[in-house]
Amino acid sequence: MKQNILKIHPNDNVLVALVDLPVGEVINYDGVTVTTVDPIAAKHKVAINDIKAGDSIYMYGVLVGKAQFDIPSGGVITTKNIKHAANSMSAASKHTDWNKPDVSQFEGRTFNGYHRPDGSVGTANYWLVIPMVFCENRNIEVLQESLIKPLGYGRKKTYETKAQQLIGKIKAGSGVDEILYTEINAGDAASQESKVFPNVDGIKFLNHSGGCGGTRQDAEALCGLLAGYITHPNCAGATVLSLGCQNAQVSILENEIQKRSPGFKKPLYVLDQQTIGKESDMMEQALRKTLAGLIQANEYTRQPAPLSKITIGLECGGSDGFSGISANPAIGYTSDLLVAMGGSVILAEFPELCGVEQNLIDRCIQQEDADRFVNLVRTYAQRAEEAGSGFDMNPSPGNIKDGLITDAIKSAGAAKKGGTSPVVDVLDYPEKVVNPGLNLLCTPGNDVESTTAEVGSGANVVLFTTGLGTPTGNPIVPVVKIATNTNLYNKMSDIIDLNTGTIIEGDETIEQAGARILDYVIQVASGEVEVAAVRHGQDDFIPWKRGVSL
Repeated sequence: MKQNILKIHPNDNVLVALVDLPVGEVINYDGVTVTTVDPIAAKHKVAINDIKAGDSIYMYGVLVGKAQFDIPSGGVITTKNIKHAANSMSAASKHTDWNKPDVSQFEGRTFNGYHRPDGSVGTANYWLVIPMVFCENRNIEVLQESLIKPLGYGRKKTYETKAQQLIGKIKAGSGVDEILYTEINAGDAASQESKVFPNVDGIKFLNHSGGCGGTRQDAEALCGLLAGYITHPNCAGATVLSLGCQNAQVSILENEIQKRSPGFKKPLYVLDQQTIGKESDMMEQALRKTLAGLIQANEYTRQPAPLSKITIGLECGGSDGFSGISANPAIGYTSDLLVAMGGSVILAEFPELCGVEQNLIDRCIQQEDADRFVNLVRTYAQRAEEAGSGFDMNPSPGNIKDGLITDAIKSAGAAKKGGTSPVVDVLDYPEKVVNPGLNLLCTPGNDVESTTAEVGSGANVVLFTTGLGTPTGNPIVPVVKIATNTNLYNKMSDIIDLNTGTIIEGDETIEQAGARILDYVIQVASGEVEVAAVRHGQDDFIPWKRGVSL
């Protein structure tokens, strides 16, 4: 018989409802009998014992809140009866030993990737076209319009075809009801043309709103992020458009490139509009050089590479009350498997580590990394408070509706993405991953800002868990979308790649799901599987300005 509730940690004083529980439901768990006095929606929490006002609420074995009022045994935990509370940070107590998972089923496995001159290996092969400043966005868009379709990178225009059908009906005299309710179909939408460069997955245009008008620090961070994309193993080379007078100078970009890839050897074409003069002259040069770069990019072909060349970015968005007990711990096990084989993983979203910082501090191999992590978290939290906010304001309305009612509850589940391995490095945005193992990267919890940053730091695959559904992707890296529950997987199957609701239903263990996910990652990294975000052209790219973003 499948269980209808779950106690995550022996020290917890709340249970998680795995299904909707009506009033009067009798729950027997670990020799304790609890009768619900409130209706408990699936994913929400029920008190095991009577909880007095001021008492601590524990989940995952850590403090996640304080009771505002008395909560009876069997009562539901809500935003009205508890408030956010979290454990404070203290000196590191080293716990860097870990039980490495059995990786025998992956021994000898490789993936087929693109080998770059610096020794890195890409999971895809793209050419980039990048503006140094938002003033060049229009020129970037003109290049995009000029190149995408002729080179065979245009996608089926399903919705354009549907729009044309509806417009045709309007011209024929159809009224509101017919337009709203008459069935239409995609018809004979134009299929993608054959690629001129079959070994190049595409040209990606990284428009952004930065480069000037902000702080010098923002401009430097933007140059570091763009350098991370240019030197990324999934990038064969880049065309860069500069106006000339902006804060984000080409010289800063070049320095950041050398920091990440000394002796950088990829083709890089930089065009300065104020130096060249006429827009038409610059655009013709941009077309010529981009096409010349694509000829060079097309020379790369996929070749076998060890799994240690995979760097996984860990992300969650649209989280729900099941995230921390299904998808997040599943990719945490995936992370441990990869680390055990010499690969790298990136755990980011610092506002969503609130309350579990001590665990990560204790897992830092080097004391200086523990100190840096503490400093980054405290500085970030202070900036949020100075802006009239705070980490406690991180949960979104969707999070709260689906059971994540304090930031500490959300964070305790989010941290499960990082598995159990030691922390080998702590990075500030937008620094590059250089050490194999678990890396902590300071980013906001904002899905796109964080995913953008993880890729800029070197992730060549991103695992993105979601309980509510989100289409988030990235221009150059496959973002694997993983559902925390089967209802979501079935409901939004067009944008979700994998399901871990099997864990909730008792059909699969966390370890089994984690191994299944790694097997899928290998297929994605080899180009054998196209994930939904790539299929839909979900090219989300938002650089983080170091102001407050939760």
